[in-house]
Amino acid sequence: MARPNPPFLAVGYVEKPHGTKGELRVRLLSDRVHVYFAEGARVRIAGPGGELPDGDYPPTEVERARPFQRGLLVKLDVLHDRSAAEAVRQRYLLVPFEEVEPLEEGELFYHQLLGLTAVTPTGEALGVVSEIYELASSHLLEVRGSERTHLIPLVGAIVKAVDLDADRIVLDPPPGLLEL
Repeated sequence: MARPNPPFLAVGYVEKPHGTKGELRVRLLSDRVHVYFAEGARVRIAGPGGELPDGDYPPTEVERARPFQRGLLVKLDVLHDRSAAEAVRQRYLLVPFEEVEPLEEGELFYHQLLGLTAVTPTGEALGVVSEIYELASSHLLEVRGSERTHLIPLVGAIVKAVDLDADRIVLDPPPGLLEL
């Protein structure tokens, strides 16, 4: 049975303030930059727990965003100076899930993979997907088994099928990968 979607989706992570006028250095958590960080787009600033908006901040509009290093510099309309920006350091920027742009055919949200049972094409159980790590070369699935934890690249050559209704992901790792 597929897991329910969360109430909010994290689309960015505030690394730190930039400059003195309330700009934020944001690490992107979505490839839909043109949607979630366009001028006038609305986001919410997460509370310290990260999953729900902070009640002290109303929904806010993106005034501007521009590429910077491996992310963006973002100016939100509720942050006017460095100290206001400092207050949201290490917070997520959220979008209500019902406002999330629909995915293309074959795309998934990472949260949909968490908790899936990982099996080989022959049905051998490898464990449960417990985490996803973003690396420059490819993303890694952490699959926790009863005896060991595996780190498996999240690439098409290995991921053969994802069945959300059956709560499973079929992985065909190359020889030797499971022994690492």
